[in-house]
Amino acid sequence: MPMGHTATAQAGSGGLTATEHRLANGLRVVLSEDHLTPVAAVCLWYDVGSRHEVKGRTGLAHLFEHLMFQGSGQVKGNGHFELVQGAGGSLNGTTSFERTNYFETMPTHQVELALWLEADRMGSLLEALDEESMENQRDVVKNERRQRYDNVPYGTAFEKLTALSYPEGHPYHHTPIGSMADLDAATLEDARAFFRTYYAPNNAVLSVVGDIDPEQTLAWIEKYFGSIPSHDGKQPPRDGTLPGIIGEQLREVVHEEVPARALMAAYRLPHDGTRACDAADLALTVLGGGESSRLHNRLVRRDRMAVAAGFGLLRLAGAPSLGWLDVKTSGGVEVETIEAAVDEELARFASEGPTPEEMERAQAQLEREWLDRLGTVAGRADELCRYAVLFGDPQLALSAVSRVLDVTAEEVRAAAEAALRPDNRAVLVYEPIEPADEAAEGEEGTDAHEGADK
Repeated sequence: MPMGHTATAQAGSGGLTATEHRLANGLRVVLSEDHLTPVAAVCLWYDVGSRHEVKGRTGLAHLFEHLMFQGSGQVKGNGHFELVQGAGGSLNGTTSFERTNYFETMPTHQVELALWLEADRMGSLLEALDEESMENQRDVVKNERRQRYDNVPYGTAFEKLTALSYPEGHPYHHTPIGSMADLDAATLEDARAFFRTYYAPNNAVLSVVGDIDPEQTLAWIEKYFGSIPSHDGKQPPRDGTLPGIIGEQLREVVHEEVPARALMAAYRLPHDGTRACDAADLALTVLGGGESSRLHNRLVRRDRMAVAAGFGLLRLAGAPSLGWLDVKTSGGVEVETIEAAVDEELARFASEGPTPEEMERAQAQLEREWLDRLGTVAGRADELCRYAVLFGDPQLALSAVSRVLDVTAEEVRAAAEAALRPDNRAVLVYEPIEPADEAAEGEEGTDAHEGADK
């Protein structure tokens, strides 16, 4: 039995603990007991996302997330879904810039089934991968792209702003959904090589959280995953380092059939896992995190020039994070008017910082979000994997709350002053056009599973 060690969570995590173990083939295992309810979450993170892809073959990470639900050596077709749901469990998978994850929440007595299913996929997916399943899921992903990106108002905004924010050739320049042309160009051999390289136990972290017997759980993991061979052919992702400031305002105007003018902007912010990123998160929460925020009060409530105004943070570990501004205008208000008001509020905040009341409210908001996340077995399993894969230490998930509460108001002000400025943003302006005489018919499609691309 592999050896593990236990570490206790720091203050602010409700006394949660996690133990860490490593199998001989390199698979990292994190276990966290919680006997509050008779359920447990199984979460598997593979250290592969769109940042690992190369030009001309974008979208493979996301395509593979779908292929993992198409059967494996001992589970045919849609069997993974049928077995988990038939046992009273739920499941899904998602792809991001930095990882691909798969997860099940099961009744306690069905945890072994989830572990066996994940091990069968990791160890034998290539036995089931053929041209038919490849074509089937290629079409599903392309249809998902149409439904969620190409054929909905503002649907390609994230893709456009990402391409503006990260220069051509940067590993984060393209989003996980991939391009239609690259999806068409991907071959079965491309997929097989991708799986052999990245879907290896030494490129993964497995967490099991909830009503478990750790010794029994570890024995099952050793039984089902221990014989899967490691793979040493993975290349590290290309360097995502960029200057902290873009240095100019990048701008694109989009004329599309959208309900209203919109101003969207992405600001380059500190990497995830840093105190500076937590400070930036608090700044964005004060400025645009909900109906009590400064931008909502100014643009929506007071001046009534917008119907919605929000500011959020896309945390990234391998490249600068993005502060995401999204304002939908009201009536015929010009974008320039909105932009001037936004800049005025940002400049005032950079000068004065948050009030004590704003600071307390923002910290309470982020604390509540973290505790909600860690309070569910699925959320905790996901965060333990995230910190293990991206930062090398799952225990950091259990001390995240205390780190947020430790940030000072001056650090929040300084984070805004350093980054929330006009020469550090990519701007997307949507201008509505009249709809065509004959609207194109919407395309229907059934995704293999929901939540495929975050």
